[in-house]
Amino acid sequence: MGTLTVSQKMTLAQDFLPINGTDFIEFYVGNAKQAAHYYKTAFGFQSCAYAGPETGVRDRASYVLKQGKIRLVLTTPLNSDNAISQHILKHGDGVKILALWVDDAYKAFEETTSRGGKVYMEPQTLTDEHGEVKMSGIYTYGETVHLFIERKNYNGVFLPGYKAWNSKYNPTDTGLLYVDHCVGNVGWNRMNPTIKWYEDVMGFVNILSFDDKQINTEYSALMSKVMSNGNGYVKFPINEPAEGKKKSQIEEYLDFYEGEGVQHIAIATNDIVSTVKQLMARGVEFLDAPPNAYYEELPNRVGKIDEDIAPLQELGILVDCDEEGYLLQLFTKPVEDRPTLFFEIIQRKGAQSFGAGNFKALFESIEREQAKRGNL
Repeated sequence: MGTLTVSQKMTLAQDFLPINGTDFIEFYVGNAKQAAHYYKTAFGFQSCAYAGPETGVRDRASYVLKQGKIRLVLTTPLNSDNAISQHILKHGDGVKILALWVDDAYKAFEETTSRGGKVYMEPQTLTDEHGEVKMSGIYTYGETVHLFIERKNYNGVFLPGYKAWNSKYNPTDTGLLYVDHCVGNVGWNRMNPTIKWYEDVMGFVNILSFDDKQINTEYSALMSKVMSNGNGYVKFPINEPAEGKKKSQIEEYLDFYEGEGVQHIAIATNDIVSTVKQLMARGVEFLDAPPNAYYEELPNRVGKIDEDIAPLQELGILVDCDEEGYLLQLFTKPVEDRPTLFFEIIQRKGAQSFGAGNFKALFESIEREQAKRGNL
């Protein structure tokens, strides 16, 4: 399999679980109203839907934001005696649900639970005047959940139980298009069992692997494997720590999240320079740029690219290539006070890989931030 391209490896995935893409990502947060304002202001998301006491939901409030094909759901508990409250108390604000858009939510549940998936939500059908949505769910790593969402017979704003959220405040978008991939951090020696789970339960295939010889700095190391469904619409890299002189970024995450969970969400754009400039102007903080030598060596390492190098260097955007093309990427600093969740902005120009050539520059930048926090 070593000679196959990433795209060719995807075709080896089993097809018992057809997935059309990411349906939504749900965060459990301490204050959803304020978090929604942040994602609108800083990232350019638009108001979409709402559920809470005003819609008959008594224990929580949920705000749905949309940009391109991306839907974020921000959910806050309304009292302390609540599983959502317990999740936030332990983990801080973080991703609870990675919802997948499927053709048949009931069949997805049968296929995955029969292969060992642990039940989170029995299949159910939600209805309102706009039609019906079928959904079911299983646990993946940590307390993270995959929901299967079937909405082919629904034309409402989001899901039954939600109403349109009309707001006079909707900043312009920043060119974010869709979820490219979501990365999970798991504990020591937990990567291979997690990979096997995705292979056995979800029918995914391992399209890329990086070990601690490839992903290391002077101080720390980690290992990573990328899992993909057959059409490549859903990709989940999985990271675990590796031995190093000091604490790796994965260990820092596990310490502060207090368990396994989603480390970052990568969002695609067609113009990374424009998107990053807008995000920076709105207050989104990114990791420091690599040294000048990184950009001096870039033409030799990557070859000819369409973009001028000067604006890439000014913004700190990283570039890498594979046999299918190249990609441009940049990572935010953590978006909360706990050094856990962050975002990646990515533009693919043919490449289907994940920036292995950037790992050293990226992780050295992350380590500089860790050192400031006293966690290296």
